Amino acid sequence: MAIPPVFPRRVLSALLGATLLLSTTAASAQSAPTPLEDNRTITLGYIGIAYELGGIIDPTLQPGGTSSARPNWFTFAPHASQAGGKGMYSAALARHFIAAARLQPSMSLTNALDRLGLTGTTRLQLQDLSLQLISQGLTADAAAALSVMTSSLNVSALADSRTLLATASRLGALYWSAPGLSPLDKTEVIVVTLERTLHEGNLAIFNDIGGSARLYLDWRAAATGAITPQRVLTEFTLVGAINTEAWQAHAYALAHAEDVPRPQRMDLLFPGLHWKSLLVAAFAVYEEARLAPTPARRDALIAMGNNFVAWREQRDQAQPVFTPSGSPTDEVSRAGVLQALTPFLMTDFGTVRWTYADYAYAQPDRDGNPLTSPPAEYSWADFWDRWNGILFAFDSAYTRPSELWVMPEPLTDPLG
Repeated sequence: MAIPPVFPRRVLSALLGATLLLSTTAASAQSAPTPLEDNRTITLGYIGIAYELGGIIDPTLQPGGTSSARPNWFTFAPHASQAGGKGMYSAALARHFIAAARLQPSMSLTNALDRLGLTGTTRLQLQDLSLQLISQGLTADAAAALSVMTSSLNVSALADSRTLLATASRLGALYWSAPGLSPLDKTEVIVVTLERTLHEGNLAIFNDIGGSARLYLDWRAAATGAITPQRVLTEFTLVGAINTEAWQAHAYALAHAEDVPRPQRMDLLFPGLHWKSLLVAAFAVYEEARLAPTPARRDALIAMGNNFVAWREQRDQAQPVFTPSGSPTDEVSRAGVLQALTPFLMTDFGTVRWTYADYAYAQPDRDGNPLTSPPAEYSWADFWDRWNGILFAFDSAYTRPSELWVMPEPLTDPLG
């Protein structure tokens, strides 16, 4: 179940009409898939894998149906992809707003917000953020564009004035660090940095983990005879995986699936292990879940498999995208952009909503300073901040497993 973006269609039409006046060079770039078009393909791909693998773990699961078994990582994946897509959606709207503002600058912040079609509580919250940015020297159009970049996220986080001030300070610092001659040039650099970061992360994770799942499911479909976890560990492999390492991780999962808290420091448990080996082990653990004698044992094994896959996802695929070794000269700091937006992060896992703000407020105060809001004390670019937030989201969703099977409607690029 997708949460519709906050913008009315009239603003999309207005922005599209304005940007059609741009050069044919810009138009020709649309021959390649846009980030949102790629996101749609990825979300649909994950939905297919989720049902195929979910049907192996729980043979009663039918396409389009639900399961009471604990969701596997690929059941979470379509929702996470959709959340990234919403960030790209806001970035796309910000880019098109900037293009329109280049042709006709807004006369005031009110005029800019009117052009965006913002109404109600969302308008008031983004107006507050825009005013804070204007106080730091940004123009009305630059401030409105950066504010609208958050619009498909959890903007209610701005109700905490401490988060409002921290966000404005961070976005303002990014603005003044951005290359560019004009205010809109500098603003567009920030917007494009966010869009690229989300897009590249979406592609990297899907190509690696989604591609591995596709190879596994194809291998399984072509195999003759009964599929056992031992056959997976012996016969199925991925480039870079080492069978002895997969066996080691699999054995640990069987012995510790019911541990409380659940094992999560894979770097300490399996030092030096190639993380493709961890994916092979995860598929074998999912097969163990299929054969488990009780629902409790099944669910414990699924959660272990999920932690294996999620570690690979976040440590080896997302982290290099979020904190690259060298930043392109036409971007600002990716880590800085992600830190600024961390309080707004939100994913709808079917009907179960997770927000980073909920996670942060549930943790002990990090700095002991009452003037700092808890969500502003974390950064999605930091692996451990992200990892612990994801585990928190998993545990929340595990209490309502069937609701994750309410799959999102993949986004369509409204201006692509």
